[in-house]
Amino acid sequence: MARKRRGRSSSNVQQQQATRKQSRGQRLQSARVQKLQTKVENMCHNLFFFPSCLCVQVLTEPAAFAKPSGCESDAPHDKITIAQARRGTAAHRPVRVYADGIFDLFHSGHARALMQAKNVFPNTYLIVGVCSDELTHKFKGFTVMTEDERYEALRHCRYVDEVVRDAPWTLTPEFLKKHKIDFVAHDDIPYTSAGSEDVYKHIKEAGMFVATQRTEGISTSDLITRIVRNYDIYVRRNLQRGYTARELNVGFINEKKYLLQNQVDKMKETVRTVEEKSKHFVYRVEEKSQDLIHKWEEKSREFIGNFLELFGPDGAWHAIQERSGRMLQALSPYSSPRGSPSSSPTRESSESPHSSSSASPPPSPSSPSTSRNGRRSRSSLKAVTVYSRHVQP
Repeated sequence: MARKRRGRSSSNVQQQQATRKQSRGQRLQSARVQKLQTKVENMCHNLFFFPSCLCVQVLTEPAAFAKPSGCESDAPHDKITIAQARRGTAAHRPVRVYADGIFDLFHSGHARALMQAKNVFPNTYLIVGVCSDELTHKFKGFTVMTEDERYEALRHCRYVDEVVRDAPWTLTPEFLKKHKIDFVAHDDIPYTSAGSEDVYKHIKEAGMFVATQRTEGISTSDLITRIVRNYDIYVRRNLQRGYTARELNVGFINEKKYLLQNQVDKMKETVRTVEEKSKHFVYRVEEKSQDLIHKWEEKSREFIGNFLELFGPDGAWHAIQERSGRMLQALSPYSSPRGSPSSSPTRESSESPHSSSSASPPPSPSSPSTSRNGRRSRSSLKAVTVYSRHVQP
């Protein structure tokens, strides 16, 4: 009985330990799920708290225009310090950052400044104000792009969440309150304009200013300077593309001058092309001529060698001539020798004295054998002469 009780008690202890482990795992899992739920709720609050942020911004759609009445959120707009904004501990909403400018000939310097303003805090809602043509022409100067073109350029920048049209030249407390702006982003160089040494001075004093860095080497003024410096080139370019002189505000004489310059440039380009082609052609002809000369030299050496092998002093033709000469000597009849039995004294005495004079004369120096040897020497001499001419450079 004692053994049975001991077995039951040990099994009960194991079951209790297993249930404790299971309950502990369930508690940990529930805690993790609760943390995840709180994170999701915070994200949803940050995304959907304001009416202007009721849906997640899709990169295939441009940024929205600000409403004339400003931000219509009824939620309280608590003051946020820079420290809280940098830590990302703002309560249930993103930090609303405002950046303004002219943004004429929108370029990479503008985009980099907006990128810095967008990323100045962990959770930022970027509002960009664009001044109208009237204000810009009054305080800064004439623009290349119209205000509508500049509005659309800003709407299609991926860092921008909202665009304010006809933004004020100097920010007022009413404008900041209307759009519920927390901070203003701009480079920290004093901006002198509209009779003020720095239009952002009161923003800096209020602790609402965050500085961005300018991009060196690129600005709207630099782009306009390039166009003005190369004015003739761009006018000729647009004339070639079909623009009229009236559209380019070019006089009759200048138009003819630019057209003549275009024709001269075309002729220069044609001459340059022909010159390059002719150089290529001459180079190919030189290569082919060198190949032909090389082949001709090889063939000439081969011909001379074959000729000497055939007609030289030790050639095949010389051997053939010697063999033919021997055959002719063998086939020709021999004259009877003196003192042969066929000759009798009576016959010799009966012969007339004139018979000795009519006998065949002795062989002349120009006999067949000597002439044959002469021809051989002359042929060998000619072969040697031809060989020496071809061998000499």
